[in-house]
Formats: sequence, C-alpha cells, structure tokens
Amino acid sequence: MKVMIAGLGLIGGSFALALRDHALAGEILGVERSPEHAAEALRLGLADRMVTFEEGMDEADLVVLAVPVDVLPLMAVKALNRAGKEQVVMDMGSTKGELCEAVSMHARRGRFVAVHPMWGTEYSGPKAACHGAFRGCNVVLCDTERSDADALACVEGIFRNLECRLLRMNSEEHDLHAAYVSHISHVTSFALALTVLEKEREERHIFDLAGGGVESTVRLAKSAASTWVPILLGNKYNVLDVLREHIHQLEIMRRMIERNDAEGLTSAMERANSIERILR
Repeated sequence: MKVMIAGLGLIGGSFALALRDHALAGEILGVERSPEHAAEALRLGLADRMVTFEEGMDEADLVVLAVPVDVLPLMAVKALNRAGKEQVVMDMGSTKGELCEAVSMHARRGRFVAVHPMWGTEYSGPKAACHGAFRGCNVVLCDTERSDADALACVEGIFRNLECRLLRMNSEEHDLHAAYVSHISHVTSFALALTVLEKEREERHIFDLAGGGVESTVRLAKSAASTWVPILLGNKYNVLDVLREHIHQLEIMRRMIERNDAEGLTSAMERANSIERILR
C-alpha cells in the first residue's frame, strides 16, 4: 500500500514510523509546507520522498491528513475532490464537528474516515515523532455510518495492527468528550504555567522548590500554540462549558480553604480520588 501523509510532525511522523514498523506501507509519500521540516522528515526516515499534495493524491492508496485542525476542513474537501473510487482519505485531528460538517455533502464523502488517536506529547515537529506511539491507545472513529465499508475496514485494519482500541461515536459526542478529557487539561496547564511564571517575577526561588508535582502538571504547557490555538477555538463552546465548571470547582475549593474547612476539603478530595477508576 502506498501512503501519503500530509503533515509529518508529532502525529503524522509517528504514524509513518508505526506503518514502517508494522510493514503496513510499501512506500510513504510526505507532504510538508516547511522546507526545513521536509528535509528533517526525510533525514529521519519518516517518508521515502516528498511530493506535492496533488502528486500524492495521484499516487497514494491511503491519504492521511495530519495537519492543524483549522486547515483540515479545506484540505479534506480538496482531497475528496481528487479522490478515486478506491482511494481512502483519513484525518488525525483533535476536533471533528467543523471537519465532518465540511465534508458531509461531498459526493465522495464515503471515501473519508474521521479518526482521532487519543495520543500525543507536548512536543512538535518531525523530531518529535517516536516509535510505538499508538500501541494500546484509544482511537475514535467518528460518523462511521457515512464512510464506505471498504474505506472504514482499511482504517480499522491499520489501527488493529497497531494494537489500538477502536471506539465509535458521532462528531458532536467526540468534541464534547474531548473537551473534558483533553482540551481542558491543556487550558489548565497553560494557565498554571502562566501563574508560576508570574509568581517567579516576585520570588526568584520558586523554581528551586519546584518538584515533580509542578513538572507533571505543567508539562502540557510546552505544547505548541500553533497546534492548540486552533483546537481550542475550533471547539470553543464545549471548552467554555467545561471551563465554567472547572472555574466553579476552583471557587468552591478556594472558599473552603478560606474558611479552614478541613471536612469539606477532605470530602472534595476523596470524591476527586474516584477519578482513578475511570483512568485505569
């Protein structure tokens, strides 16, 4: 199978390595806007050769769109405009509502499969690509009833080979749940990092005391703005809904601390501990 991957950063590059490691692609064609990233992707073995989008569409059996979510809708339509009857087009974006709406009425909608692997790190670019990235992770397939059976089978087969757990939901459900389990974590991490940086201007020793707790909590704040600004704005109504509840919970804890309410804090923390059963 010949695969074209548009966007050879963390997700697209890691997917390329996974395809190679499992012998799922005979040739990988790369598409990159940045000449520096294109050269780096070739050097790292993420692609066999770099092509234009149009050249890749003319050759590939599977087209993978691993670009920022604000670019995805137009690129997906562009891909479907050129897609053949047996070509498969899939994305790997973190939001699905706008994307699935953009392709919903396309004559070749059946050749498209909306995919979100629930995996990532705080790093970006071709150098962030890593082996074994998707093993054991959840992969969400959205609006699968709109995809042709053979296109869906192709994508599902790949991720089963990568030892992923496949989940199906509609695009609206996906965006709501993603706001809770992924997007709010990044907002919180960015905000906490800004809090620490602001405090550091007042107290130069704060980083001398920062241990693993701070590091693990603000790790996501190292994520690229070019990736996360489009995600948060593209899913803003769900993110704002989650953020309102998050701020409400912070206010409750602030008031309990102000009142020295040890019983209330204990009850809240013990209730929060139950998240462990969900994360297993």
